Amino acid sequence: MWLFELKQRAILNGIIYFLGIFTLCSAIAAGQVPKRPNIIFLLTDDHRWDALGVMGNKIIHTPHLDALAQRGILFENAHVTTAICMVSRASLLSGQYMSRHGINDFNVDFKPAALANTYPALLKKAGYKIGFIGKFGVGVKNQPDTLFDYWAAKKEGQPPYELVNQSGQVIHHTDSVAKDITQFLGRFAGKETPFCLSVSFKAPHELDGNPPQYPVQERFKSLYEDVKIPDPMTAAPQYWDSLPAFFRTAQNIGRDRWKPLLSTPELRQQTTRDYYRLISGVDEVVGNLIAQLKDLQIDQNTIIIFMGDNGFSLGEHGLQGKWFGYEESIRVPLIISGGALPKRLQSSVSSQLALNIDIAPTILSLAGLPVPATMQGYDLISAEQRKLPVRKDFFYEHTYLGSPRLPKVEGVVSKDLKYMLYIEHAYEELYDTSKDPHETVNLVKRPSEKAKLEKLRNRYEELKKEVK
Repeated sequence: MWLFELKQRAILNGIIYFLGIFTLCSAIAAGQVPKRPNIIFLLTDDHRWDALGVMGNKIIHTPHLDALAQRGILFENAHVTTAICMVSRASLLSGQYMSRHGINDFNVDFKPAALANTYPALLKKAGYKIGFIGKFGVGVKNQPDTLFDYWAAKKEGQPPYELVNQSGQVIHHTDSVAKDITQFLGRFAGKETPFCLSVSFKAPHELDGNPPQYPVQERFKSLYEDVKIPDPMTAAPQYWDSLPAFFRTAQNIGRDRWKPLLSTPELRQQTTRDYYRLISGVDEVVGNLIAQLKDLQIDQNTIIIFMGDNGFSLGEHGLQGKWFGYEESIRVPLIISGGALPKRLQSSVSSQLALNIDIAPTILSLAGLPVPATMQGYDLISAEQRKLPVRKDFFYEHTYLGSPRLPKVEGVVSKDLKYMLYIEHAYEELYDTSKDPHETVNLVKRPSEKAKLEKLRNRYEELKKEVK
């Protein structure tokens, strides 16, 4: 099984890790290795998989991200192992499932030993200049600003959209991120030392409040105004009504936030348009970034990775938000592109099951560094080159808060099937996502599906132990 083989590889990597660092640094000092690439990791907040033109959305305007995907690898089946920001961000940094990194609360920081094994810390140890811009999202009081050579993030869980700059002017968070990217590149690009810049947009996350809002830059407010956005199929009332009683309550956060934003056709139009507008704002920043890399003549030695920290329901199943195991919640966009990407992988589409825990190992491997044994993901580039076994499934877990606000759920996701268990209530869901991509029919009680159900129950128990 692929997890067993990865464990063997992880043990080997652990043995050679310190030797690898020493050898790499010695080789660099002696000028015996090719120039290491610059790496830029771009992360959007609450960005569902289909909110990109290149993923088949015919309404949203994302020309720069679409072009980035067309020049690189577009991952059609990227998912997160937990659909909530602080857990997913900890998984992105550490390459670990929540069951291992243990960050399952907004106020929990990385411990020093765990932080030392995140991709930014390991890159810095290997000689990279590292920067962070935007929403860090893991902990509040002890965010690791001193680790980074460049830090432009407020020490708060959710930054506001409207920021006040040093001149007293109000600037939108997305525009502030763009300004900081330009400043970072002006300071660190074109040097002998490579850099890794991690950029985390707040967009398209809502602005929490009562009611929640989607503050959009003035220049994007008329975008999509004349476009009719179709209602999701599962926005129809019967899909919410079919859910179990413990879930189908006004106390459920997903339903609570649905009411002021998505409960009528008019609200769904407005909210979805604003959500798309915020993503178009990010796309503009990406276009300017790519242009700046070209102007600095470093685009051919730079890798850009773009991903969402989790998906987002815009009315599907009568919900707003993420958290649960539905496809809208756990599936995200993922692109790896840039001139430093191997030519044979450029302009390709991947169907492999990619995860957020794969980002850290991929970044380290791109930099020529060994992957620590503590990381549970794998290098996606090696997987594309058929150097690793194909991932067939993964463990999903969301145990923050609990019922009635966010019922705890765990399960197994494969390309064709999805099994979810609401662990507080022993309630099971089974969906054949190849035939029922909108997850409309729970197959648990069908006698014809008994063998599949039993197999996934067993797989769930295996994975639950393996991810720790």
